[in-house]
Amino acid sequence: MHQARAIDLGVGLFILLGIGSVLFLLMQTMGLTGFISGNTYRLQARFDHVGDLKIRAPVAMAGVTIGRVAKITVDPIDFRALVEMQISLKYDYLPIDSDASIASSGLLGGKYVELQPGGDLEVLKDQDEIEFTQSAILLENLIGKYMLGGAKE
Repeated sequence: MHQARAIDLGVGLFILLGIGSVLFLLMQTMGLTGFISGNTYRLQARFDHVGDLKIRAPVAMAGVTIGRVAKITVDPIDFRALVEMQISLKYDYLPIDSDASIASSGLLGGKYVELQPGGDLEVLKDQDEIEFTQSAILLENLIGKYMLGGAKE
């Protein structure tokens, strides 16, 4: 009887360890790990199309994650996607003429926002909007153009 309880306890611990490992892997692959909480400032950018950009997607500059996407909405006035980003205060020196584009991490990878710094001496501040943007490139549209002969134009 005592040996059966030890086996049950071992199996229970093994199952809990397995569930914990699966949760950890999910958090890593979905980008749910805690990145920034307090010391951030918000920037906004408008895009014609965001593809499958998700909330909590990385915001990167030169391949380094400097923030996360906080909110994605549609502006009711110009009907464009409005993306709000939380940027770490360590990167509070982004020039005001920087541009934002939606990039893809690999052929089938998720989307993220890539920031390219400009050359102006004035920097972006909290609640500023990035004026220069490039929307997501939709693979379906490119394939459709190529298949229908529109790639020559």
